[in-house]
Amino acid sequence: MRRPVFVLLALALSLGACQRLGWGSSVDPLPASPTQPVSSGALAPVDLVPPDRATDANGQPLPPVDGETADGMPAEGTDVASAGPVVPAEPAGSQEVGRTDMLGGWSVASGGDRCQLFMTLTTWSGGYRASTRGCGSETLKTISAWDLNGKQVILKDKGGERIATLYSNGAERFNGQTVGGSAISVSR
Repeated sequence: MRRPVFVLLALALSLGACQRLGWGSSVDPLPASPTQPVSSGALAPVDLVPPDRATDANGQPLPPVDGETADGMPAEGTDVASAGPVVPAEPAGSQEVGRTDMLGGWSVASGGDRCQLFMTLTTWSGGYRASTRGCGSETLKTISAWDLNGKQVILKDKGGERIATLYSNGAERFNGQTVGGSAISVSR
């Protein structure tokens, strides 16, 4: 006889606790928080400076260094091999690219290696965060960031140094060249 009384007492206490803590009862939703109305308007134009060119505190390009012309190209007689990374010329028919066009997962291939590339809008070393998965190539493993410069998509390492330059050549397909001169393609 003691056992059924004990079980009934424990059950009654449990149900009472549930009611007291709000478990098992309907709860009214929280009231809406006041918000400011959303406004729209035109954004100011952005001055794009090529990532290879240094700028002063006012954003103006610094004067050319020895062996370089004002447009950043190697001066005549300069050893091109020591002049820095080669950026492929813009192919005819390349298309404009927006930041949101690049978001998400991609397949990247270069030098016989094929793996996954992921791009986000989280800011990172001179651009936005990128990462790779399943890459065997040391070049592809070092991709940590990406940025846009006109029609160029620039893949960068964790220090913000250029790894590859790509151009759009169709819906969700980009082809280009790594700094080492290897062909690279990114597609979905």
